[in-house]
Amino acid sequence: MRSKRSFIVLVALTLMLGLVSSFAQKQKKRPVRKAKAQDSRVYLVHADLLHFDERENPNATILNGKVHFTHQGARLYCDSAYFYEASNSFEAFGHVKMYQGDTLSLLSDYAFYDGNEQLARARYNVVLTHKKTKLFTDSLDFDRIYNNAYFFEGGKMIDGKTTLTSDWGEYNTETKMSVFNYDVKMQSPKFFLTTDTLYYDTRISMAHIVGPSNITSGESHIYSEQGYYDTKNDRARLMNRSVLTNGGKMMVGDSVYYDSKQGMSQAFRNVVYVDSLNRNKLTGNYGEYYDYTGYAMCTDSAVAIDYSQGDSLYMHADTFKIVTFNIETDSVYRKIHAYHHVRAYRRDVQAVCDSLVYNSKDSCMTMYHDPILWNNGQQLVGDQVDVYLKDSVIDHAHIYDNSFSIQQLLSDTTCYNQVSSKEMFAFFVNGEIREARAKGNVLIGYYFEEGDSVPIIYNYQQTSELRMFMKGKKLESVWTPKTSGTMYPLNQIPEDRKRLPGFMWYDYIRPLDRYDIFNWRPKK
Repeated sequence: MRSKRSFIVLVALTLMLGLVSSFAQKQKKRPVRKAKAQDSRVYLVHADLLHFDERENPNATILNGKVHFTHQGARLYCDSAYFYEASNSFEAFGHVKMYQGDTLSLLSDYAFYDGNEQLARARYNVVLTHKKTKLFTDSLDFDRIYNNAYFFEGGKMIDGKTTLTSDWGEYNTETKMSVFNYDVKMQSPKFFLTTDTLYYDTRISMAHIVGPSNITSGESHIYSEQGYYDTKNDRARLMNRSVLTNGGKMMVGDSVYYDSKQGMSQAFRNVVYVDSLNRNKLTGNYGEYYDYTGYAMCTDSAVAIDYSQGDSLYMHADTFKIVTFNIETDSVYRKIHAYHHVRAYRRDVQAVCDSLVYNSKDSCMTMYHDPILWNNGQQLVGDQVDVYLKDSVIDHAHIYDNSFSIQQLLSDTTCYNQVSSKEMFAFFVNGEIREARAKGNVLIGYYFEEGDSVPIIYNYQQTSELRMFMKGKKLESVWTPKTSGTMYPLNQIPEDRKRLPGFMWYDYIRPLDRYDIFNWRPKK
């Protein structure tokens, strides 16, 4: 009976195991193999002489002559060594060489290697070579697990034509990224960089600046605390109000792009361009400058400021462009183009026009399209106005076609001295009109004053030419050839002669201060 029951149980178990095995085979598509554990031991391959010395080093096997170790893909050579088999480590002396694959080598006079940590501590005359990158130092730790090399007693890296030195640094042979700290110097044939912290990607020769840094390239100098410098192509992308200077010119912006090969600088947001030699500057939200041609441009809230005199001149336009001619010669000169909606302010002179060109060759500023020029109580208009400067101060002005000069009387602001003609000249002394000349179809309407500058007579005249002499903002004398006209008492001036044809007083357009230059107001 027992044997029969045992047989039945055995058959049942066999069937159950068969079903389980069949089910498992259906669920498992491919067998799972156990991973082979990597051998972590350091192996001694060769030594000319092997011995033990209790007095010299009781814990080590002493090796001499053509010593050769291997460990997990690395080959290590030296003249002599202490092999600590129990701790899976060794000390290497003399002509120490470690090779990892075909792209990495580590040379030194001494090294300690820990096989468990896969850490090599190389000392004295250390040279790490990885492809085309070389690292020189006297103290270097190389972590084979993370492929990181650390130096901490000064080091020098050579990557192509670029050389970097610092007190401390690290280099990753897998990512090819390096970090340098403390007294960092980076040099190539075209630039020299100094900083305290620098990240460098040897794959693309890109330096990442993360602290106060100075870059010198020829006559150009860059100060930045955050940015990137492409050492291969000599290009920089800089942030955090970086500053570029070159030959007395300076550009700063929230972000700056610089191409040394092209000699081009671009700045974005809150841009300031300063020419300290000519004592002027441009501000705006976008600017660019070319070293080789002297071309500069500024736009987006652009302002040109001339501070060569005691009182600065502020000028706003949609765009400013500076073109330099005969650069790097004794006959160099520049043209400054301003367009459109030009408005200028200085305490003694204000101006409005649609576009403007200033030529430094003859110190002439030409105003186009509805130009208006104010000097104290004097207004000058015409189809075109040429203003000539002397030592950055207005010397004389030439008004072409449909010229009109209007002076508002101080004693009675409803009264105006007026002159209209084909063309007109105005001559200034110390920033004030001293003489005015008019030629061609001259019409005159001016007031004679006496006593406390009280107007008493209005004179209306027609002539071919006029010369008016001013003193202390007042009309001093008038000269004309043959004239025809009429003298009127103040209460008998005809309405059609009180204002000359074409009279318009544009005081509502006139810039009130340096902040008002941004407020464009068209003619009514």
